[in-house]
Amino acid sequence: MLTDSLGPVLIANRGEIARRIIRTVKRMGLRAVAVYSEADADLPFVREADEAVPIGPANPAQSYLDVAKVLEAARVTGAKSVHPGYGFLAENAAFARAVIDAGMVWIGPAPEAIDRMGDKINARNLMEAAGVPVAAGTREPVTDLSLALRAAESIGYPVMVKTAGGGGGIGMSVALDDEGLSKAYEQAARAAARFTGGDALEGPAVLLERYIERARHVEVQILGLPDGRIVALGERDCSVQRRHQKVVEESPSPGITPELRERMLAAAVRAGEAVGYLGAGTVECLVDADKQDFVFLEMNTRLQVEHPVTELVTGLDLVELQLRVAAGESPDVRPEPRGHAIEFRVYAEDPKRFFPGPGKIMEWDEPSFDGVRVDSGYEAGNTVTPFYDPLMAKLCVYGEDRADALEKGRKAVGAFVVVGPKNNLPFCVELLDNAEFVTGDYDTGLVARMRA
Repeated sequence: MLTDSLGPVLIANRGEIARRIIRTVKRMGLRAVAVYSEADADLPFVREADEAVPIGPANPAQSYLDVAKVLEAARVTGAKSVHPGYGFLAENAAFARAVIDAGMVWIGPAPEAIDRMGDKINARNLMEAAGVPVAAGTREPVTDLSLALRAAESIGYPVMVKTAGGGGGIGMSVALDDEGLSKAYEQAARAAARFTGGDALEGPAVLLERYIERARHVEVQILGLPDGRIVALGERDCSVQRRHQKVVEESPSPGITPELRERMLAAAVRAGEAVGYLGAGTVECLVDADKQDFVFLEMNTRLQVEHPVTELVTGLDLVELQLRVAAGESPDVRPEPRGHAIEFRVYAEDPKRFFPGPGKIMEWDEPSFDGVRVDSGYEAGNTVTPFYDPLMAKLCVYGEDRADALEKGRKAVGAFVVVGPKNNLPFCVELLDNAEFVTGDYDTGLVARMRA
């Protein structure tokens, strides 16, 4: 039985994703164990868990990122499994190994798969060998500017420069010429040094790829099963971004043809097979909106922030599937996506410049009507602190088609009340009136054009 192999389940995370995982864990009859920092002691996820263990100060390095403290919390509570959520230790192969070595079940892919996909250059080369389309780019780490300049001459400008490790848009920028490349390389090198803890002057791992000028960011949700099958659960469009970071996602993508969608789903399955993937993961792609073609971007070896839009159009519970796969089950999953879903990330940030705006929440009123789902990490009286990502909630809407979802989105965004910290709900209102977004003919440069 599931309870024998997984429960209690320790959730090594915080906020809305911890709360969302707790909900499924408890629905399945398992005990949910939370860990929390001093800054998060009064958040809802702590109260809603069956048991909660304090693990240190607000600084994540001394709490949520402290492997020893998280493992000790698992030991004292008798946890049999660990769900990492996303962020923090979710894609840390060493943490996954430590969980397994401690005799617990890791609710995620094998550490070896995390390692393979964590390095963008290795991942890119592996995908190319598996027949997954990749952009023209470097196949080895670029460790100095002269190598970068030679690579850019071979690839052709414009080029995207980014760190070989890390995610969330860390160190990414576009170079149009040699002068721009010099600046972009320095930025990526310093970001790489911060990510690895190394010295930016001692050869940080940087990657160059041909830049697609009118690109859509589209990702495919996959599920790897213990019997070896890889199932594609549909795709999500994540092109509404600021600073290369997602802010609104939807499924299905309004900017791709059915033929292109099928090719992307098939490529994502090949990607999962090449890695021997197990559990929920995401194959991210860049789509050339003009040519209706795509290339592999990266693979995320965890649950994505935007997983609710896939759940809404498929009727599946991805956390439940993660748990069942971790317990050795191979459920008969045959997704038939229907309707349209949109997720708006509600951040504590300035809606114009998108700078974080933490503060105490004086009033919090979530919309509640048919076709609306809110995954929130806060409530009135809580404080959004500067120590963590400023995501407060995910406002999701579901409609019978995109027009219906857009209309529900306008109603839901207008009904969501947050008083206290700065928030981006006014940006969401603005987006829902933007002609490019409303028609579905947009790309990753949309937000930049809105703020130009």
